[in-house]
Amino acid sequence: MAEALEDLPYEELRHKAFELAEKRHDIGFFYDLLTHTPSLENVSDEGGSLGDISGSLVGLISAAKEAFGHEKVGDLEPLFVARYATYIREHGGA
Repeated sequence: MAEALEDLPYEELRHKAFELAEKRHDIGFFYDLLTHTPSLENVSDEGGSLGDISGSLVGLISAAKEAFGHEKVGDLEPLFVARYATYIREHGGA
C-alpha cells in the first residue's frame, strides 16, 4: 500500500505540492499560502508587499519556497502538511 501523503517528510510533501502547482501554473495556490499565514505579515514588516512579488509565477514560487521551508513553519507544520496533501489529492498529483 502506498505511503499516506501526510506520512512523507515535510520537505518532500512541500516539494510535491509546489511542483504540481507550478506545472499547473496555479498562482492561486501560492497566493493562498502567502495570504493565509503569518508569512504575509513578515513580508509587510520588512517593507515589502505581496504586490511586489505577485507579478510573476516565478517570483511568487520563490517567495513561497523561502517562506515555507521546514525550519520556518514551526508550530504551523501540521496545517501545511494537511494543505499540501489535500492539494495533491485534489489535483491528481499523487
